[in-house]
Amino acid sequence: MNKIIVGGFTAFALLANILPAAAQSIEFTIVNESSVDLHYFYASPSNDSNWGDDLLSEVGVLLSGYEGTTYITETEGECLYDFKFLGSDGEELIAPEVDICTLESYTLHD
Repeated sequence: MNKIIVGGFTAFALLANILPAAAQSIEFTIVNESSVDLHYFYASPSNDSNWGDDLLSEVGVLLSGYEGTTYITETEGECLYDFKFLGSDGEELIAPEVDICTLESYTLHD
């Protein structure tokens, strides 16, 4: 009976090490060096056609010349993401297949 309990704890310990890798949070900085104030920022795995929630919703607006930190949560091991930025006058920039697993910052230019 002791072997079953020890085996159960070993299996639980192995699962505890695997599960956090499946649900990660990636933090990076958005640097707005464009001439446009950014009102919305969406990110989606490159193999998904849904954009998801606005990642600037808590910040509101990322003004031209400023930077801000954002997070993509629940990456489930996905590294390639498409980014979509919307400006104050409807300007749109889509950046496909950004590798967020190695990303420390993303800079927008005109």
